[in-house]
Amino acid sequence: MESATQKISEVENELSRSSTSAMDAYDPAYDPLVDATPGKGRDYSPSYWIGTAGTPPEDDGPLPGDTDADVVIVGSGFTGLTAAIFLAENYGIKATVLEANRTSWGCSTRNGGQAQCTSGRLKRSQWIERWGLDTALRMHQECVDGMETFKSLIKDIDCDPQPGGHLYIAHRAKVMPGLVKEAQLLRKTFNYDAQIFDAKTVKEQYVNDVEAAGALHEPEGIGIHAGKLAFGYLKKARALGVKVHPASPVTGWETRKGIHYLQTPHGTVKAQSVGIATGGYTSQSLHPQLKNRLLPILSNSMVTRPLTPSEIEACNFRTTQILTDTRVLRHYYRLLPDNRLQIGSRSAITGFDAPKQKYEDKLYADMVRKFPALQGISIDYSWWGWVDVSHDMMPRIFQPNESETLYYALGYGGNGVMYSAQAGKRLAQWIAGDTKDLNLPIFQSRLPYPNVRELVESEHFAPFRRLGQRFLYRWYHLKDEVL
Repeated sequence: MESATQKISEVENELSRSSTSAMDAYDPAYDPLVDATPGKGRDYSPSYWIGTAGTPPEDDGPLPGDTDADVVIVGSGFTGLTAAIFLAENYGIKATVLEANRTSWGCSTRNGGQAQCTSGRLKRSQWIERWGLDTALRMHQECVDGMETFKSLIKDIDCDPQPGGHLYIAHRAKVMPGLVKEAQLLRKTFNYDAQIFDAKTVKEQYVNDVEAAGALHEPEGIGIHAGKLAFGYLKKARALGVKVHPASPVTGWETRKGIHYLQTPHGTVKAQSVGIATGGYTSQSLHPQLKNRLLPILSNSMVTRPLTPSEIEACNFRTTQILTDTRVLRHYYRLLPDNRLQIGSRSAITGFDAPKQKYEDKLYADMVRKFPALQGISIDYSWWGWVDVSHDMMPRIFQPNESETLYYALGYGGNGVMYSAQAGKRLAQWIAGDTKDLNLPIFQSRLPYPNVRELVESEHFAPFRRLGQRFLYRWYHLKDEVL
């Protein structure tokens, strides 16, 4: 197998040769818990999405100097751009979007392209345990509405949609009783048509993932091309009069008499309101309301060369719908429209370790374990990116201080492809003062500090998060593969 790390190095060299003075090379080791800022004007990660999305659309260039704005959105990914779209469409507010690097440089062009009908990391049954049935039902409706928001947004964007639902594949027989119970809950309590398939059905009618011991199928789920979607959002936003400024990181922030002064390398924006949509790339120093309230977690992804007809037959790919497995450290995968296999999973703990070859090798071995016929297949794209995980596994779209016009939409936990559209809509509502239906827990509380078993929450736990993460990864591995 030719090393995808070698391919990344080749891409980096080419980017370096073609870079302008306003564009720095891609930084593979960026770490939001270590680095003060995500950089300025850095180029994209060499993901499949960027490699096959075509030429990026025009933006408005770096902020040209001091300016005023009614609304500033920090972050030009899925959430930031959709918030700007809804502000313009629903409220006539034309936002200014500030981006540290290139547009949609972070989570939005490094994910798996899976739009699922959920938000955060918790299952419906866990919503009931945490909030009670009534709130869980309303939370489910929020996700269903979110899918409709997402479908409406992408209907005129050529982002290679692959509909058909989501197949949640049991990687071991012991997890099947839990899937059966969850499916019954989804059907009877949430009126959501989840179905259970046995191993034979999965392998013969959907895909021969040799690990599959059965699956839960849910009706909602769409695979998309993340790069084309990001570029489509950018074009849609700018057509509505939104200004999008890349290479304009927020390097300083003061709030005086309710007005925000956001400093960038080329000028200061004086803003009446600010929405933060920086995802897993949120630096610790961006704003005090965000410090230690997210745990960024790395996810690796790779895409093979196009599979031959015989390889597709050997893997019995009869579906292009989105697939995940039931590991705590889950895998997400699918057959792309050009017959490549995309697969991803969790990766290193730190940005310093992220470029190490062993993480690519492990993901490759995981792929072959599922699809032995692909042993030896070459990898054309390999990349990694940060996921914004909240400390209680659920996102927040919130105004953390009633006396300050600051709002954020963060913490999707890897389920942001779909929910970022709804979160952008909700963030726009907050900014516009349209709060009449923002009555769910995710709209009514801050991102929490680290906690111990959700019993004790304290910022004092923050320095030990990665130590805890290492312990949990070992425990999850035992739980997934041994116990």
